[in-house]
Amino acid sequence: MKKFINYINNEVLVKAARLNMTSISLKIIAGILISKFIAVYIGPYGMALVGNLRNFLSALQSLSISGLYKGVVKFISQSKNDAVKLAETLSTVFYFGFFTSTCLAFLCYYNAQAINNIIFSPYYNFTYIIETVAIVLPLYALNMFAFSIMNGFSKHKYLLLINMLAQVLGLMVTLILIYQENIDGALTAIVIMPALNLLITIVGIAFRKNLIASVKITQVSFTVLNKLSPFMIMALVSAIALPIVMITIRNYISDELGIKAAGYWTAMTRISDYYLMFFNSLMALYVLPRFSEINSKQEFRKEVVNIYKSIIPTFLVMLLIIFFSRSVLINILFTEAFRPVENLFGYQIIGDIIRLLSMVIAYQFLAKKMFLHFIILEVFLFVIMYLSSIYLIDEFGLQGAVMGHCVSYFMYFCILLLLFSSSLFGVTEEGLDNN
Repeated sequence: MKKFINYINNEVLVKAARLNMTSISLKIIAGILISKFIAVYIGPYGMALVGNLRNFLSALQSLSISGLYKGVVKFISQSKNDAVKLAETLSTVFYFGFFTSTCLAFLCYYNAQAINNIIFSPYYNFTYIIETVAIVLPLYALNMFAFSIMNGFSKHKYLLLINMLAQVLGLMVTLILIYQENIDGALTAIVIMPALNLLITIVGIAFRKNLIASVKITQVSFTVLNKLSPFMIMALVSAIALPIVMITIRNYISDELGIKAAGYWTAMTRISDYYLMFFNSLMALYVLPRFSEINSKQEFRKEVVNIYKSIIPTFLVMLLIIFFSRSVLINILFTEAFRPVENLFGYQIIGDIIRLLSMVIAYQFLAKKMFLHFIILEVFLFVIMYLSSIYLIDEFGLQGAVMGHCVSYFMYFCILLLLFSSSLFGVTEEGLDNN
């Protein structure tokens, strides 16, 4: 416990404060203001439509960079002092990302009407939004490529500054567009931000001009691509499956209970995203690198217990405060029209507690490169989330959606406990294996 507390005090919170807290705080504030504007100027139906577009864009953007971001950051950090390997990594990722994003852009543009019917339903015609998404998609891929370079070279101050500027710019543009154009403005703001962010990123990466000369098509290496493939698959499974499940559940709610009900559920998931943001960041900063260092089951068990003792109580206190102040929160974040959201907090919060408990253990998949275990369990989670949500919505109405969230993460957590039972509950002190 003492080692964990010291590490948190000396390393994690310092890094989080320097690199993440300002950006995360701005992101939360921006999200709250945008949600408030949507609630005031558009209403619950706008929240539902914006939620679907965000989920669609998230999946599409992940596809456009083929889930390469984290893998690229790692490879660049490892090869930044080797000019040949660095050139191969940069060239491979750039051209592969350019090819993928361009193909996806054409597919989106020429199938905009069909995608509109899936994302927004045939009752709404936002085809021009999908066409705009197609146009800016390669810009997003280029932006993430530039980000990965700076992250790989540990240019954290530049990343922090760029994130801050992007958050402020995005907030201003979004609020103005929502105020002037209502739902059209909100949807437009979401899709044009990657292009605006790229302008800021280009300024930030100007200090690495020499890297541009390293990006050559002759340097493309399938060996590099093969090494990156596990990161691609793992990232894509989560990044694509979850948004698709969210869209299908939201569309089902809209069809069965009305689009306003879908807006209430979206509002609840947005609140959940806000309070999970900091803890997700803290987990990534400490748990993944710490688990990578662990080589025995005894150490793994001790670390899990220490994390649960140190972080979970704080998380529980925060969630209890949120639960008992939910009526005030709805007034602050939304409007009186969103009052039904108040009934969704209970199961959502229980599900999020189990989600955090699961996340701590699941980081072992990444730390020990248990790629197959990770993919199978992620697919299981999303399938159960969809099936349980649909069944419970039919049985209990809108509350069934958050009940499904709770049930799916409970089953996910139980399976994790079974998979790592020997590490967590066994008596042996042998070397930690892949179970």
